[in-house]
Amino acid sequence: MVLRNIVKIDEAKCNGCGQCADACAEGAIKIIGGKAKLVSEVYCDGLGACLGTCPEDAISIEQREAAEFDEEATREHLAGGKAAVAPSDFVCPGMAAKELRAKSESAGTEGTEVPSQLRHWPVQLKLVAPEAPYFAGADLLLVADCVPFAMGNFHARFLRGHSIAVGCPKLDDAEFYIEKLAKILQGKRLNSLTVIHMEVPCCFGLTQITRKAITRSGAKMPFKDVTIDLKGNVSKTETIEG
Repeated sequence: MVLRNIVKIDEAKCNGCGQCADACAEGAIKIIGGKAKLVSEVYCDGLGACLGTCPEDAISIEQREAAEFDEEATREHLAGGKAAVAPSDFVCPGMAAKELRAKSESAGTEGTEVPSQLRHWPVQLKLVAPEAPYFAGADLLLVADCVPFAMGNFHARFLRGHSIAVGCPKLDDAEFYIEKLAKILQGKRLNSLTVIHMEVPCCFGLTQITRKAITRSGAKMPFKDVTIDLKGNVSKTETIEG
């Protein structure tokens, strides 16, 4: 046993998405029983390639006494088939990409149940995949997650015919959002981008996240910035050059 860096997994936070397992080139992490597990200390080099892939921030590196990293044992482990412990194509049901309805589906009429205009799943910016098919040629809404609660006609006014990604610029990791949005933009597949946020000061962070993501992506894409007041009304709309 030696004192060294090694992966630590907070199973209480883990949602079993498998992104950390995919990022681990040594096969040290597997999804077992719906949770990420370190299958053996000797397979973990402690370099942290899995860090930053976890949408729930359940992965960290700690320094403790552990068995030394064994490169030969790791090669044999990989050669023996990484799928033996858990299927490598595991996808958490909450993250599985789904097309829900076509662009042309109409909204309900007054006096009837109003149908959802959500066209895909998932919607959380933490969980969406940049290469997801619903971003191809899409009119994308980047929405602060309080907006649909404040705005009663959000589906009819904005969501119909659009793809969407939601998040909180105050409570979530802004750097993670910038990087994720930049990857979506780098594909140069979006038709348009609209940012919708509340009028409270912290919510304007979503606009800054978008500016930085556009700069990082090199996309040079203008976007519409929409501010919603606390009564659910559009208080301001402007076009920002990216």
